[in-house]
Amino acid sequence: MSLFSIGVSGLNAAQNALATTGNNITNVYTPGYNRELTLLSEGRGGSGGVQVQDIQRQFNQYVAGQLNAATSKSSALNTYQGQISQIDSLLADREAGLAPLIQNFFSSLEDLAGAPSDPAARQGVIGTADTLSAQFRSFDGYLEDLQGGVNGLIRDEITQINNATEELAYLNREIALARARSGEAPNSLLNQRDHLVHEMSERLDLRLNIQDGKSYNVSLPNGQPLVAGTQAFTLEAVAAPDDPERTVVGYRDAAGNRVILEEDVIQGGTLGGIMTFRAESLDRVQNQLGQMAVSLAEAFNVQHGKGIDLNGDAGGDMFGLGQPQAYRHDNNASAAYLEPAFGTYSDPVGGPGDLTNLAATGYDVVYDGADYVVTRQDTGETLDAADVDLAGGVLSFGGLEITIQNGPPAAGDRFNVQPLKGAAGGMDNLIGDTSKIAAGEEDFSGDNRNALALQGLQDKQVVGGGATLNQAYGALVSDVGNRTNIVKVNAEAQQGLTDQLSAVQQSESGVNLDEEAANLMRYQQYYMANAKVIETGTTIIDTLLNLRN
Repeated sequence: MSLFSIGVSGLNAAQNALATTGNNITNVYTPGYNRELTLLSEGRGGSGGVQVQDIQRQFNQYVAGQLNAATSKSSALNTYQGQISQIDSLLADREAGLAPLIQNFFSSLEDLAGAPSDPAARQGVIGTADTLSAQFRSFDGYLEDLQGGVNGLIRDEITQINNATEELAYLNREIALARARSGEAPNSLLNQRDHLVHEMSERLDLRLNIQDGKSYNVSLPNGQPLVAGTQAFTLEAVAAPDDPERTVVGYRDAAGNRVILEEDVIQGGTLGGIMTFRAESLDRVQNQLGQMAVSLAEAFNVQHGKGIDLNGDAGGDMFGLGQPQAYRHDNNASAAYLEPAFGTYSDPVGGPGDLTNLAATGYDVVYDGADYVVTRQDTGETLDAADVDLAGGVLSFGGLEITIQNGPPAAGDRFNVQPLKGAAGGMDNLIGDTSKIAAGEEDFSGDNRNALALQGLQDKQVVGGGATLNQAYGALVSDVGNRTNIVKVNAEAQQGLTDQLSAVQQSESGVNLDEEAANLMRYQQYYMANAKVIETGTTIIDTLLNLRN
């Protein structure tokens, strides 16, 4: 190879290196861009010169996988923290909390016991009952709004995930076509694809499999594919088959059939974080609040019914409540349905339907053809046979008495019983007439014995048979506070790990402007040196030609 040809090959190499460096500098702030490096090799056949072997992007698949996994966990924890912090702020507010209102209510009963015929004392009881009921409704309404917000977030995230899976399938196809045309890797498309996978990891936990070292396949943790080569599979936001008010995730398989995914299948990312928050915290808080409302209302109503009002009549219910709900599964074979109602307090404690057995949870009920199998939703524990009673078409367990309508169910029929969600939302003071307050046990104005008994409920373990109202509320506030703190600490630790991995990824793939500036000067000198080689070659040729003349 002539000196002239050698110089030209050097110029071409320098131009490519300068173009690569310029591209790096230009994309220093482009999300997902991976630094490129011009790889040079000696000219073919040992004839001298230089050639551009490849424009290689600096991308470490292993580090990227670790970063995506960490990002998914971090996103889930941050989402969880943002949601549960709202509940913690609500419950922990000393002025807006339930604790002072419960205390005010029982203080008004103490005033009533001191002056049972005093209209002002009676009005005080009605006023504090109104305020307490309104706060229960307000808290439940706030939690219901959060439930609606979770449903909306699930729908939004699924829309974004579906858009991303379609784009990933498209990029797989375009990358394959580009490789077929040129035989080289299209770095720009590869960057877009890797950045898209990273963005998807922010929304949910994924499993990435690289087929033949080229095509990206992603799937859910249970193995169901979201992208297989150029085919994308769709997630759907649907109403739960056993609860129309609860949005869950459906999966559309290759045959077009929709499968409802178990909630714990969706993990990580914003979608996993919001669903975990709902299952672990939001449902629990709503049930605990409902348990308090039912325990207070029913215990008070029972005791109030034992007294006599100023008209000589037996005391009526003071508090109304939202009623328990039961949903039949969409796939049930029969038309049977359940009508749940709260049981009653009894002393001593009665059977499974006694309200002292009321727990802060929902229940899954399955009819196996002979018996009803009842499972707690919070713990997954199946109730013992002694805790479930069926007599006269009434199924009793956990402080509930459930009438079976259009029964019996078919074997395998399933039901979702929600005794407490919405119970606090329906709480109301039913007494507006001061004469209707049953403060005494006999028909004379100075009798305060029932007022004293009503006041004494403050110190009775009316919540779940094991806690007073103040203890139950304190446990609720403490539980949410502890969970909030745990999630916060975990989120901070996970964010630290994510930041470390991001730094490692940037050290390998990110653009360093100082380094690129140095490369710019280096390749400029390289270009000028090769130009000098060509100039020298040209001079030699001219000299030789002149000698012939």
